[in-house]
Amino acid sequence: MRTPKQLYPQISKTYTYELETCSICGRLLVQEEYTNGRKIVQTMESVMKIAYCPKRCLNPDCDGQGTNLRSAGWQQIAPLHGTYGYDVIANIGWQRQTWHQNFNEIHNGLVKHLQISESQVRYLYTYQYLPLLACHERDSWEDLVHVSKEMGLVLTLDGLAPEGGEPQLWLIRELRTGKTLRSGWMSEQSQVAFENFLKPIVEAKLRVVAVMSDKQRGLLPAIKSIFPQAAHGYCHSHYLKNIAVPVATRDEAMKVSLRKQVRAEVGELIRPEQVERPGVLTVTGLLPTLVNNVLPTKDVSAVIKDEPLMADKVENVEKVEETEDRKDTPDGVKTEEDKQRALARQEQEEIETACKRRVRYLLTLKGRPPFRLAGVEMHEQLREVSDCLGEMTVHMPTPCLTQLQQGIEQSLVAHQEDYLHVRQGFDWLRQISDLLDPEDKPVRTGEQVKEKLQSHLRLMEQQSQGNDILTEFVEQITKTTENYQSGLFHTYDTPNLPRTNNDRESEFRGLNQQLLRTTGQKGGTRRLIQRSGAWELIPRPDSLTKTVAAISTVDHDEYKKERIRVCSHRDRFRLHTRSVKQSRKQLQDLKERWLRLPSGKPPG
Repeated sequence: MRTPKQLYPQISKTYTYELETCSICGRLLVQEEYTNGRKIVQTMESVMKIAYCPKRCLNPDCDGQGTNLRSAGWQQIAPLHGTYGYDVIANIGWQRQTWHQNFNEIHNGLVKHLQISESQVRYLYTYQYLPLLACHERDSWEDLVHVSKEMGLVLTLDGLAPEGGEPQLWLIRELRTGKTLRSGWMSEQSQVAFENFLKPIVEAKLRVVAVMSDKQRGLLPAIKSIFPQAAHGYCHSHYLKNIAVPVATRDEAMKVSLRKQVRAEVGELIRPEQVERPGVLTVTGLLPTLVNNVLPTKDVSAVIKDEPLMADKVENVEKVEETEDRKDTPDGVKTEEDKQRALARQEQEEIETACKRRVRYLLTLKGRPPFRLAGVEMHEQLREVSDCLGEMTVHMPTPCLTQLQQGIEQSLVAHQEDYLHVRQGFDWLRQISDLLDPEDKPVRTGEQVKEKLQSHLRLMEQQSQGNDILTEFVEQITKTTENYQSGLFHTYDTPNLPRTNNDRESEFRGLNQQLLRTTGQKGGTRRLIQRSGAWELIPRPDSLTKTVAAISTVDHDEYKKERIRVCSHRDRFRLHTRSVKQSRKQLQDLKERWLRLPSGKPPG
């Protein structure tokens, strides 16, 4: 068996201890006669041998008397019992989270500097880097306690929608400090579950003055029970989306009906495209689409502007065309008038094609409530196209443009009443959003904003009288506002309480995007979120150097507990495999463990 020196001939240092003083009583420490162990540590620059030589304080009155005291020097090189230094671990995490590299790419970069396998890279990231990252924020616990005593904490809560019935990932962030109080999974969203999720904050004697969240059913009574004195604000973005539901539903129905009628009127006209063969558009490769040597009229100037060398090509194309045209004429001569007619005909065809493409695109619009209503946008944009076509046909009518304009106009007239209803509802949504927005407005109290909103709802009720559709809009908007009313106005009275929970939602989106860029698979992204999402959401330092410094000062006991949490959670997914070979082995192991139990009645 090879010795460490044979395995790592470049070992450069052996760490020993010099005389140190006790951090508790100040007396000199005495080194024990035994050595606790030695390990080989690989860093990005060298391989080192580190010895564990604990010391003890002999002062009988010292609180640390009888305790093994390890030197902080070697503890900041590598984790206890670890083989790789903090710089290696931080590099793996930095490349994974910041550069979005997969484990194979990270391994290929590391093997140039040290001996490591790809499975070891995966292990270091999952069971060392992520636990260290989760622990590094705990060094600022005293700052959090100070803020809690002096000003009180402002919490934001949000959950990531679960996939396929899996547990839901939830995050609690403190806004004044930016620290992560809780990040983990919940198997259900009942009041009891939320109370259990929030209780550790109260048990840590932290004072909470405000909470921002969405209006989840089980969360509302839980916050009221756990933080009875805290102001509970509801996300304004979610409120606006919910009051937009009746308007958005009507808009979607109008969009579908309008699109259907436009296609019925002019579908055969707008569908065809200039094709190489029926069903085939532009194709490249070794057998590309056949093209004419004529660039589209409008594109020639742009191409020449961007690429001066194209001027010669265009000139050559014109000469070729002129030669071909001469062949087609009886006397071999083409008049200037013929050229002008040909150019005008080409220009006409391009304009007609562009108009048809615009209409075809507008029929594909999709909505995103509350402020992107596809039906309203489609109607208004088609109205602009119709008006433009009307002016064009007055100047020079063609069968194509006339048919297109008439078909669009008939469709718009048929849906004009629906459009006016939805547009009125959309305007009300805009007005409510502007009323709640504090930008460019004098400082207002929550009571003042509440009164303005109530006045606006009464105005909406008056405007909707005699119209069943608008009355239905107003009734549903008023009902939703009453449900949200208790949490809509705290943000105007409570300092630092945001109006929306968008920051938390953007963190979830950012995590999805990060993991998707890393794995390249939606399924892989979902699996990673279920296995390590809570740790991936922990904010990381903004540079590699700061990351090394942060994880190298993590308390060893905290780090050890965090690794247990990681192992415990990931153990839930041990049997989540589609590999027949692996699943058979796992089942066989379970059966063997079961058969080793004493036969008879189960214990307990």
